[in-house]
Amino acid sequence: LCMKCYHEIITIGYRVYHSYDLPWFRSLSWYFLLCVNYFFYGETVADYFATFVQRREQLQFLIRYHRFISFALYLTGFCMFVLSLVKKHYRLQFYMFAWTHVTLLITVTQSHLVIQNLFEGMIWFLVPISSVICNDITAYIFGFFFGRTPLIKLSPKKTWEGFIGGFFSTVVFGFIFSYFLAQHQYFVCPVEYNSETNRFVTECEPSELFQMKKYSVPPLLQAVLGWETVNMYPFQMHSIALSTFASLIGPFGGFFASGFKRAFKIKDFADTIPGHGGIMDRFDCQYLMATFVHVYITSFIRGPNPSKLLKQLLILQPEQQLSVYKTLKSHLVEKGILQPSLRG
Repeated sequence: LCMKCYHEIITIGYRVYHSYDLPWFRSLSWYFLLCVNYFFYGETVADYFATFVQRREQLQFLIRYHRFISFALYLTGFCMFVLSLVKKHYRLQFYMFAWTHVTLLITVTQSHLVIQNLFEGMIWFLVPISSVICNDITAYIFGFFFGRTPLIKLSPKKTWEGFIGGFFSTVVFGFIFSYFLAQHQYFVCPVEYNSETNRFVTECEPSELFQMKKYSVPPLLQAVLGWETVNMYPFQMHSIALSTFASLIGPFGGFFASGFKRAFKIKDFADTIPGHGGIMDRFDCQYLMATFVHVYITSFIRGPNPSKLLKQLLILQPEQQLSVYKTLKSHLVEKGILQPSLRG
């Protein structure tokens, strides 16, 4: 999907700037895509497959020098671009060079964040992506039946009624959908690689986010609902934040895409999906949502990860592991955490 979105945007650049005949440029565009994908997914392999990599000597070399190799690959493409410059097409070639890099930023970088979100647990992927879809549908329905007030000039068919109706519908949907997903380990457990079975596992003791708790209902709502307390999963509170972003800020990804298409006088990014345009037409809001989810997880959810730290320690040489052990032991003794009998 990432490659298809990239292809659709790059093709627009070729058509708009009539750059089909630029020397090497079509090949360079795909070469840079290869380089960026190699860098990002190599980082993922090094992060989540550390124990597997440790068993493969050839992979150890690639992982150890991964960033240097990635930089060398990019420099090769950069030098090829400079060598391809021709006198009559300087400005056009730099237009397309910038176009390529912005497209990589939009597609590959954010696709990588989608993968990172998936490893945190399927629920961090399903709730956001479903919220965007729900908002798109409900905003259309409310706008169709009740829409009277135009929302933004970039999208004349969008109305305030649809925007507001979509917001409330999406928040309710996300809250209910999260309740059902939070009950199953498969959706809430982080995805981890088991080196013994050579497969991914989604089994764990659910964190506090996915354990039912009792909450007091605010006094103003007690009179309306008739409840003093309510049982719910803490994640459902986070789902409100995700749904709010999906319905209030997420649509601006679509508005941005609409402005982009109007700037170049095209209706759709492509005709991949008959009647619905290209893949990028379906993912304009999803990419923005994926970035928000990743930032949200790193800012408010993810704490120190002992299992990931342990995997990194196992990669170290025995003498390095021993040094870490002695330092950690000394630290715990100073804090009084270790029992006196263990201080020998």
